[in-house]
Amino acid sequence: MPDKIPNVIAIEDLISRVAAKAKATSTALPPAATAEDVAEAEAALGFALPSLLASLYREVANGGFGPDYQLLPLVGAGRTALSEYRSERSASAEDETPYWPAGVLPILDWGCAMYAAVDCLSETATVLLFEPNAMTDDGAAAWFVDAGSLAEWLETWLAGTGWYREDADEYEDVAEPTPWETAASRIAE
Repeated sequence: MPDKIPNVIAIEDLISRVAAKAKATSTALPPAATAEDVAEAEAALGFALPSLLASLYREVANGGFGPDYQLLPLVGAGRTALSEYRSERSASAEDETPYWPAGVLPILDWGCAMYAAVDCLSETATVLLFEPNAMTDDGAAAWFVDAGSLAEWLETWLAGTGWYREDADEYEDVAEPTPWETAASRIAE
């Protein structure tokens, strides 16, 4: 039990720092999602959100913060993480080359059909980059690991050291996304 206390404190600190940056960098954050909103989204998705992601939506805002194009709202009118997940899963199922695995929730639209997505079925809530322009006849070729965990991904944003920064190529310590080795098996599930 003592091992869990620092993690809880670290997560609370991370959420607090994310909230502070969100408020400082956004002119108008949407209201936070309610616990009922999160529960309804999880029921519609058929899987639970990682606790950190659920906390971000409940305690910071229902999207509208984060790197560049900012997190999609979880629920609500218009484009949401829930609607994009349903859309991508449906399109993938109808495509000759399936490409979207179950349990991978798009949370941010980078533009050009690229997404940041959280693997909600992984223990660490791995953050993935979906880059369809890399896809040929293998849907797995479009998937890259952006960060080993959602917490790491948020820390990168807070530190301003993400690959997506305009001047990222000027720094040696910026980690580039790497191929997601389990993409093919996850897509086939």
